[in-house]
Amino acid sequence: MDTTRIGFIGLGRMGSAMARNLAAAGAPLTVFDIQPDLPDALADLGVEKAGTPGAVAACVDLLFLCVPSEIESEIVLFGEHGVATGATAPLPIVDTTTMNRGAAIRLAQRAAEAGLSYSDCPVSGKPFRAKDGTLTMMFGGSAAAFAEAKPYLDVMGEFVVHCGDLGSGQLMKAINNIIYDVNIAALCEVMPLAVKAGLAPDTLADVLTSGSARSFASEYFVPRILAREFDGDFSLRAAFKDIVNVQEVAADLDASLPVVEAMVDTYQAAIDRGFGDEAKSAMIKVYEERLGLTVSLPTSSGATK
Repeated sequence: MDTTRIGFIGLGRMGSAMARNLAAAGAPLTVFDIQPDLPDALADLGVEKAGTPGAVAACVDLLFLCVPSEIESEIVLFGEHGVATGATAPLPIVDTTTMNRGAAIRLAQRAAEAGLSYSDCPVSGKPFRAKDGTLTMMFGGSAAAFAEAKPYLDVMGEFVVHCGDLGSGQLMKAINNIIYDVNIAALCEVMPLAVKAGLAPDTLADVLTSGSARSFASEYFVPRILAREFDGDFSLRAAFKDIVNVQEVAADLDASLPVVEAMVDTYQAAIDRGFGDEAKSAMIKVYEERLGLTVSLPTSSGATK
């Protein structure tokens, strides 16, 4: 790669893999995380470690963020020792954090007031796709900002798309995730019914992952449901921001979303039942309780009617 100095803030499961790919591709990289030991895992690639977000901003030409939510993005950008305290304007900032579209627009406005150039670029894909550099990356911002960031986005992602103006990346991800959520909710609603009616869970799983119902949702979650694995994934509660994002847009446009609203009811029921910290597939427990069974493989706890 060229000699553009790159900064990366946020080295969790996704961010660390994304930063590693940038460094492995030869990008001069300076990083920061609130957990000071996390950057040490990149030391073998010659990555520089900074003590504050502002210190990162002071020595780079392009900055990526990957933090849990807009709350952390705001702190990183504008808090004490934040990016705004060290950046030389106009530093381009690409925020890969998933958040509400309105929050991204608000952060961009505040960044502009500080002489910074902010774009949103949420990503889609599990940590293994971040590691493989095969993420889907949805950019919202100017064409010039996209052109500047794209060589580096291409290192981290397999499908990189300019979705439109600022905030469009967040909206695109929310739309993608809502359709995904509807798919998961349908699986969770129908699978207990199928087992209650007499279908074997393992045979049901084979069909749902190979027939016309096959999707990433079925391929990923059906085996985990049968193994009763409801941890290690993005939680129901954490993912609720996608629902809020789309609901706000629907309200603005006076749009009707009956299928989405039905999914939201299931989503909320699972959270209300105490499953909010578990994976989205924990929605199935709502329907299992109603039918008095557990959908699992015979070698596990068994499927009971």
